[in-house]
Formats: sequence, C-alpha cells, structure tokens
Amino acid sequence: MNVVLAVKQYISKMIEDSGPGMKVLLMDKETTGIVSMVYTQSEILQKEVYLFERIDSPNRETMKHLKAICFLRPTKENVDYLIQELRRPKYSIYFIYFSNVISKSDVKSLAEADEQEVVAEVQEFYGDYIAVNPHLFSLNILGCCQGRNWDPAQLSRTTQGLTALLLSLKKCPMIRYQLSSEAAKRLAECVKQVITKEYELFEFRRTEVPPLLLILDRCDDAITPLLNQWTYQAMVHELLGINNNRIDLSRVPGISKDLREVVLSAENDEFYANNMYLNFAEIGSNIKNLMEDFQKKKPKEQQKLESIADMKAFVENYPQFKKMSGTVSKHVTVVGELSRLVGERNLLEVSEVEQELACQNDHSSALQNVKRLLQNPKVTECDAARLVMLYALHYERHSSNSLPGLMMDLRNKGVSEKYRKLVSAVVEYGGKRVRGSDLFSPKDAVAITKQFLKGLKGIENVYTQHQPFLHETLDHLIKGKLKESLYPYLGPSTLRDRPQDIIVFVIGGATYEEALTVYNLNRSTPGVRIVLGGTTVHNTKSFLEEVLSSGLHSRSKESSHVTSRSASRR
Repeated sequence: MNVVLAVKQYISKMIEDSGPGMKVLLMDKETTGIVSMVYTQSEILQKEVYLFERIDSPNRETMKHLKAICFLRPTKENVDYLIQELRRPKYSIYFIYFSNVISKSDVKSLAEADEQEVVAEVQEFYGDYIAVNPHLFSLNILGCCQGRNWDPAQLSRTTQGLTALLLSLKKCPMIRYQLSSEAAKRLAECVKQVITKEYELFEFRRTEVPPLLLILDRCDDAITPLLNQWTYQAMVHELLGINNNRIDLSRVPGISKDLREVVLSAENDEFYANNMYLNFAEIGSNIKNLMEDFQKKKPKEQQKLESIADMKAFVENYPQFKKMSGTVSKHVTVVGELSRLVGERNLLEVSEVEQELACQNDHSSALQNVKRLLQNPKVTECDAARLVMLYALHYERHSSNSLPGLMMDLRNKGVSEKYRKLVSAVVEYGGKRVRGSDLFSPKDAVAITKQFLKGLKGIENVYTQHQPFLHETLDHLIKGKLKESLYPYLGPSTLRDRPQDIIVFVIGGATYEEALTVYNLNRSTPGVRIVLGGTTVHNTKSFLEEVLSSGLHSRSKESSHVTSRSASRR
C-alpha cells in the first residue's frame, strides 16, 4: 500500500496511453498539486510532455502540433471549461482523465461539445488526493467542520478523496469509526454509500482478511498538533511550513535568490529520504559527514566544520560545491534556519515543558514551569499560548486548576486577544467533554507498569517522550483489542481476524508525528500495512486555524450529495 506509487502509476499510464509525440498536460489547481507531489517537471519532460497548462488559464495559445492530456477533478466548473475547450480546440487530440467518478450526463455534455471529434478517450483515474509520503495522504482541506458537524461541501470532497484512495489501492474495506464523533459516523456512512452505489468499481479480488478503514476525529487528541517537533520532516513543517513539498525560505536573513523557495521530496532527494524521520541532532551530524566526505576530495583546503555557521560559510565559499551539491546547500540552509529559530525562540526549554504537560502528571511542577516560561522574553506569543493550551487540556478538571492566573500572565506578557481566546476554543474543541477516550492517564496495570519502568530507565530523549494517541489506538487494533463499544463497525459484519491492511483517516487533520508513528509500526509489525490520511496535515499554526474556523458556537445542519455514474474506469 504505497500512495505515492499509486498516483505515480496513474500519471505514467496517462502519458503512455497517449502514444509518442509532443504533449501538453492540462490540469486544474488541485490536480497540479497532485501531480507535482509525485513527479518533477524534468521527469515529465523526459516523457515528451513539453508544456504544462491550467485549464482555467484564459490566454492559452493554439498549438495544433501538440496532443493534450487532460487530468482534472470532475467538478462542474472543470466540465464547463472542457466544453468550451472542445468547441474551439487548441490542440490536435484530447485524452481526458478525471480524478474521480464522472456522471453520465457530464460525459454526454462533453460528447455533444466534441463536434470536431478531437477526443480520443475519456477515463477515470482515481488520483484524487495528495500523496505526501508513501504511507501518508492529505486532501489539503483546512476547516472541514462547522461546529461538530461537517461543512457539506467538505464532506462531499472528503468522501470523494477517500473513495478515490480506496479505488487507487484496490481496497473494498470494512469500516469502523469513532463513536464519540458525529462527523466520523457521517463520513463512514457517505463512504459506504459510494461503495454500495459503485459496487462494480469495488469488486476487487477478495483477500483472506478484508482491509479495514478506521475513521477518527482530531477532537479526540488535540495535544499532538500543539507540540513542537524534533524529527526532520515534522520540524520543518512546524517551524517553516511545508506546502505540497515546498518550503518558503524568503524570510530567512541573508537568503540567496535561488534558495528562497526549496522543494523537499523524498522521491528525488536522497538525503531527505534518509533523514526525514531522524531527530535534529542526528541530521546536523549527517550533514557534517556529507560535507566532510566532499572535503576529503579537496585536501588542500581543509577546514574545520564545528558549527552550523561554519557549514553555511563553507557552502557559500564553494560555488563548485554548490553546483555539485544543490541538495546539500539546500539542507544546510534549512537546518541552519531551524537551528536559528530554536535558539531565538528558546524552543529546547519550551519543548521540554510541553512534553512534561503531555506525558507527566505532576501538576505543581507543570504549573511552576509554565509560569516561569511565560516570564521569559524569548518565548513568543504563539509558544506562550500553546503552553497554556496544553495546561488547560491536561488539567482541565484538576482541583487546583490555575488557568485564570495563567490567562492573566498571558495578558501581562502582551499576548494578543486572538491567542488568548484560542485557549478556551481549543478546550471547547478537544476538552474532556468531547473526547471519547482518556488521553492522559494509563488505563490498566500494564500501562501503569510501563510508565513506571519508563520513569526508572530515564527517558532517552526528554523532547520526544510523547506518543500520539493514535499509537495506542493502532496498537490495540492490530492486537484485536480495540473496543467495539468505542469504535463500532458500520453495518452488521465484524472482522474475526486481526487486520492486515489498515487505512486510518483523521477528520480535522493528521500530523507528521502521527505519520512517523505509522512508519514505525509498519516497520516493526510484519504482515501489517498501514496508510494514514487526513483532511490536511497540521502544524500548530494550521491546527489553530482549524479550531478557529470550526467556530464551535454556531451549529449547522449538513447535507451531502455523492457523484453519480461514469465513463470508462481504471
């Protein structure tokens, strides 16, 4: 189950099926992102695709010597654009691929518009999601719910994205969902509805143990997206932000022109692929090793590389090194900037207290540490607010709860009203009243013993003590111990055997820390394959936007419609 490979194969097939000759790839805003995640422009150029165009771009030239491969989402808007295109075709022949189920009436409208008979093919290729890592996908939807209920348009888009994922992986799953979440049940029903309606599409070769789709809600664990991260991919997203593999470095002091925006993709960056799940300390030494290997080839100009600053200076002084190793200069810049932000924002200290709030149960120590950090001028308003949010979530019902005092400390620190209001919004979003599970206290003797032993051994790394709640959920699921009273099956049938192929989807967004958990479980559990998806992939900033956009005071009714039947399918 590899989502990057699934989307890549669809795009390769489109290009191959159009035959030899020069081609243009015609996409919409969303499919442009979908393609760019799995193929670089230079890789596609090698396949005779010489032009990339948006279907909504108004001033495209007529180029009758090119074949057009159209890869589009089956929206009304895109169908209208195609109808206009086919009435006055700009290219010699059209191969049309929709990323999801297209209705018969839309296919009929396209056929009627094709008076010049330029359409060679109309097909459905189900690459209707963003493949982030081989085991991680996203729908790039921020703000999927209004109150506790779905925004109808986002429910429809999420249903399409999730059913496309199942079709691309050739899975017809049994479905379980989080009982405490109305949104999870609603999405489970919508996915089931599509599977029932499009039953011919879902007729895959039966496996001995059916695949399982588990639908969860972010509300059940609001802690994970609030924590600072220390593994490479997660840390880059937390501190710099990753948007479809792109990182904006334009605000980095003294940045050179060619590094203002960089791409980090494990598909074509070996260093990133090898280091994305390692912690920050290891990455620094791995970059150093890489550069020292290069220096060995230049014995005359031996330099000592003691710090990140030395490394940056070294790279800047070697234009030929830059040429040979754009990759290294990119990573030195990114790691250098992460290092600068860690120092500037006092993140080691902040993160240690975050971990204590997430993993330990010592109220007076936690309160003292949060108060101390709120007095520190280096701690930013975002970091100050998140510490108070973590405190509010953990000690919400503690007899000595001191939230009002901490809120006053935030005000005295000059933290803006927006962040102060978010503290209560986060508790409203993911507090005890909402959660279907107990996030903080170990539930049984085994778990208590484990925690005690962990305390005795001393934690290997105080910054990475936290395990996302998803780890426990998946661990129970794999062992066949996940309670049906909390995560019921949709429909009468249940799974007798332990699941092997598991697709987990988080409404309200997954995180890179959870993706790391899934990556580790895949490696440590033979015979089990897990793919994680979410409406988006969060860092703290986007998670707080998610909380804000849910505007929990306004409750709205939801409705949804599901797309109907289709042309020819793959």
